[in-house]
This record gives sequence, C-alpha cells and structure tokens, in this order.
Amino acid sequence: MANLILLNKPYNVLCQFTDPEGRPTLADYVPHRDVYPAGRLDFDSEGLVLLTDDGQLQHRIASPRQKMAKTYWVQVDGAIDDAALERLAAGVDLKDGPSRPARARRLEDPDIWPRQPPVRYRANVPTSWIELTLTEGRNRQVRRMTAAVGFPTLRLIRRSIGDWSIDKLAPGESRHLSIHLPRSSGAPRQRRGASRSNRRKT
Repeated sequence: MANLILLNKPYNVLCQFTDPEGRPTLADYVPHRDVYPAGRLDFDSEGLVLLTDDGQLQHRIASPRQKMAKTYWVQVDGAIDDAALERLAAGVDLKDGPSRPARARRLEDPDIWPRQPPVRYRANVPTSWIELTLTEGRNRQVRRMTAAVGFPTLRLIRRSIGDWSIDKLAPGESRHLSIHLPRSSGAPRQRRGASRSNRRKT
C-alpha cells in the first residue's frame, strides 16, 4: 500500500519541507514524515499538492510521459473572450515551444476562500475566471499561457490532478489515502536519493 497525502496548499507556501529564509513550507501543514511532493506548485499558487512515500506512485503522478490531467481555476485580468479561450485550447506558442492542446472554458466566480493578501482590485478593470486543464507541467506554464493570449493571471488555484481534488479541503488542510498499486518493473518501489531539503524536520 502506498500512502498519499492530498494537501490544499495555501498561497505563499513553498512546495518543500525546509527553507533557509524561514518562509512557510509544507512542514507547517503536513504532519507525516518521509513523504515527498509528486510534482510542484509555485510559491504564489494555491491548491492541490500530492505527496507520497512511494516512488512508483510519485512517478505515475509527476512523469510528463503519463500526461496526467491537471485542472486549474484561474482568475485573469480582463473579461476573457472566446478567441483567447480558443487559443488556450489549441496550444500557445511559448519560449520553450508550443503548449499541448488543453481544455479551456469560462467559469462562474467560484465559491472559494478569500486569498490573503487579496488580489488587487481596480474598479475600472474587470476580472474573469477560467478553468484550464493541461496534460503537461512546465515552469509557470499557466501564467505564461494566459499572458500570451493577453489576459495575465491574477490568482491560480490547482483544483485537481487526475481523479484527486481539493473538494472539502480548506487551505492548509490535508487528507490521507492508502493506495493499492500493482507493481511493475519500470518504476522504483521506494524513492531513493531524495534531497534532504524536501524532508520534514524532526
């Protein structure tokens, strides 16, 4: 059995367990030891982070070859139009190459927790929400994609990875699952050589 932790990572929390600068980290929210993030989420992004003690499960979640779908709720600057959504769905040219086709749709303002600090407000400039589902995970990809179509990201929440989501998890809350995995020879049973910087302090 593999242990899997679903964490709703708050805004401005590092997706690692230690930080020499003393910023908030996963150690402030995850009581379990010897688990590691399966993929990352930026310091200034919120939402689902998956952590596991199992190398095979970590590989299945994080490997680009698995193309596991990741769904984001994105608040953008401006009233996004159909043309921009079509470009996001078709793939956007980025500096490191075009993005894969994605699913993009408008989203009614979601009933979610307020961010601290709040997103800046300008009375004369509207904002809008979209739901964006990707099957890749490049560095700051969602922000780069929305900027490329003329609607910079103001707030970014990862809602789900595959079948796992942050439903019923408040910021900072986590849920523990036990996952049964059929073993294969192509991935390690246990993560080896993990950086100590990703371990919870004891």
